[in-house]
Amino acid sequence: MLTELPAESRWDKPAPVPINLADIERGAPFTGDYPAALAALQERLAHAQTAQIVHRRRALIILEGPEGAGKKAVLRLLGAALDPCHFTVHCVAPDRRQSSEGHWLARFWSRLPAAGGTSIFLHSWYRRVLEDHVMGLVGDKEWKRGFDEINEFEAQQRDYGTLLVKLYFHASDKVLDERIAARAGDAWQHHLLGPVELRTADGREAYRQALAQMFKLNDTRWAPWTGVDANNEAAAHIAALTIIAEALEKAMPMEPPARVEPTAGFSPSSARLSPV
Repeated sequence: MLTELPAESRWDKPAPVPINLADIERGAPFTGDYPAALAALQERLAHAQTAQIVHRRRALIILEGPEGAGKKAVLRLLGAALDPCHFTVHCVAPDRRQSSEGHWLARFWSRLPAAGGTSIFLHSWYRRVLEDHVMGLVGDKEWKRGFDEINEFEAQQRDYGTLLVKLYFHASDKVLDERIAARAGDAWQHHLLGPVELRTADGREAYRQALAQMFKLNDTRWAPWTGVDANNEAAAHIAALTIIAEALEKAMPMEPPARVEPTAGFSPSSARLSPV
């Protein structure tokens, strides 16, 4: 059972943030051979996924961050490395259901991976405590309760052997503004932009406050957050794929299982159907 923090320490005091956003918006460029590094990482990911499939382990990969932080580019590179028969991608939209329609986490239970599978979430249940709250879709009472519900949900996944990898992509306001402006000016991209409310200064400040609480309350020992500096695209790609590859390699048995020999006496001819 999870131990709740006292109310006064949770909401009435400044949140000590385990991830300092200033530390992950430096934009240091990737100085190596990008194509070679990317190919090597995708090979590592493919091998780690093979071990995961063979040993029937489950994994959840969470990609969170603001509009323009480069999550979808990393998703494309990750998907290119994995066996498509053993992973699914879920792009999570705002939750507009009423409470009478069931618990808000119900839609995620049905998207959990089977044995040997990976579920990748582009946005996730964290929309509840970030965008949905900032947009006024979730009230303060439900918002505060959501942090504990998320911790319990993630603890249940880890208790049953599921690996959780949670990446938060962060870029400076200047970089985000430039990328969003470029998309807004592209006739094929502008319709993909997120809600206007989250692209204003006021919306960003409310988002940062919600983000501080998320890092404070949902950075747990069983499901920690890892920040990705998304100011430089190439560096962000390599960093994110490296984090995922290392997590899979650490969590999955990397030795093949013992070979299972065929049953003694079996022959292909014995499996043929006899003529009627």
